[in-house]
Amino acid sequence: TSFSTPKKKKRDDGMREHVTGCARSEGYYKIDKKDKVKYLNNSRAFAEEPPADTQVRNPLPNARRSEQRRLLSSFTGSCDSDLLKFNQLKFRKKKLKFCKSHIHDWGLFAMEPIAADEMVIEYVGQNIRQVIADMREKRYEDEGIGSSYMFRVDHDTIIDATKCGNFARFINHSCNPNCYAKVITVESQKKIVIYSKQHINVNEEITYDYKFPIEDVKIPCLCGSENCRGTLN
Repeated sequence: TSFSTPKKKKRDDGMREHVTGCARSEGYYKIDKKDKVKYLNNSRAFAEEPPADTQVRNPLPNARRSEQRRLLSSFTGSCDSDLLKFNQLKFRKKKLKFCKSHIHDWGLFAMEPIAADEMVIEYVGQNIRQVIADMREKRYEDEGIGSSYMFRVDHDTIIDATKCGNFARFINHSCNPNCYAKVITVESQKKIVIYSKQHINVNEEITYDYKFPIEDVKIPCLCGSENCRGTLN
């Protein structure tokens, strides 16, 4: 049995018409260059001109996003935004570095401009009780660790960042600081976060007031600010 290729027939628009009604039953055949060019031109024109209903629907997602931003802005301005800021801080950490400080030993410095009233960094460490803190402080002295990296959260809880912490432990004290520490509650857990008091420039050192309790044995302050109290405690 022999199969013959049906003769080409063209429609009024110049495109080939399938005699059998199905392109697959007519086997392989070449498309004329003229037909191919005409097809490509028609396809290109169709792609460049989007459908009318698409032109109507496209602005809607933008309007929704704009409305979401407006609602978020009003929500942030009308309530305590610590939780929102903390979530933003987790996903977009500030660019910071630690290096030698003119105040004392190591310090933390900004690698990007930081606006006023922004979360700079969380003070991370181990949550321990006062009894454990007293034991560790004695052990650290015996090990030759002179610097203290313990931050009191409340009467019962202290964050120890001596051996398990982040860059926040390198922040030095200043009597005229550009940041302050604040205790916030996230998912029923208290956290210490360093906030900026004012605009902080690139390469400016991050500082806050340690607010040590007054004691007879004084710790000299080396912050060098105009209103320096002379001691940390």
